[in-house]
Amino acid sequence: MVLVVLLMILAGVAFWGIGIYNGLVTSRNGYRNAFAQIDVQLTRRHDLIPNLVETAKGYLAHERETLEAVIAARNRAVGGLDAAKSSPGDPAAMQQLAGAENALTQSLGRLFALSEAYPDLKASQTMMQLNEELTSTENRVAFARQAYNDSVMAYNNKREVFPSSVVANAFNFAPAAPLEIGADEAHKREAPQVRF
Repeated sequence: MVLVVLLMILAGVAFWGIGIYNGLVTSRNGYRNAFAQIDVQLTRRHDLIPNLVETAKGYLAHERETLEAVIAARNRAVGGLDAAKSSPGDPAAMQQLAGAENALTQSLGRLFALSEAYPDLKASQTMMQLNEELTSTENRVAFARQAYNDSVMAYNNKREVFPSSVVANAFNFAPAAPLEIGADEAHKREAPQVRF
């Protein structure tokens, strides 16, 4: 009888551990899926930028330095996204991606500020359409980032609370990092203001 009770207790503990493990895996897959949505939107953003630069190039021929800075920032952002895709939630990858995206947003801001001085560029139908698509994409990135950060928080909470923390530590469930936009500069938290 004691053996049966002992086996039932061991079976209960095993099922409890399996349940916690499966919950951690589900949460980890949730934040990875949420990052995939960020990937889709950032890829869309990165794909719009060469068209934007090509449209502006004809009007801003003597502003070559600004155009090259936008393309260079875009290329760094693509590299940051590739690094983050390979390990979503990794603190170093998330920091690299956030830095690259901040730099891209700043260079785009300079391009749009410069384009204000060129009425023909400002009135270009192609430029207006690209502006609208970019603004829409910025909003989608913000929503995807919020969903990702919420998923990361839920996962981290699950892996840190007792008794889940015991299973998380035993099976090396690493903490996930949210995608932060420069907390020290409030203006970086806003989508770029694009007006034509």
